[in-house]
Amino acid sequence: MLFMVIEDFRGRDPKALYRRFREKGRMMPEGLKFVGSWTTADMGRCFQLMEADEVTLLQRWVAEWCDLCGFEIVPVVAGKETGEALGPQL
Repeated sequence: MLFMVIEDFRGRDPKALYRRFREKGRMMPEGLKFVGSWTTADMGRCFQLMEADEVTLLQRWVAEWCDLCGFEIVPVVAGKETGEALGPQL
């Protein structure tokens, strides 16, 4: 399953987050897959697409970073897949 992870850096130091990333990597548990990442121009938020079979893998990963940023995790489905699922109903 795919998850859009929205990291909120506002009020916190994004440099500290990037410093930890440089030193320790993503610190993801086995089974959690990083797909891609995008950061807003003002460095206030980061959007990461992650893949996992179990949401607990995301919870373990967030626990490594929650002191540096806030998280919102949204399960997502590709638009093409949604269109195919709705196909017979359209």
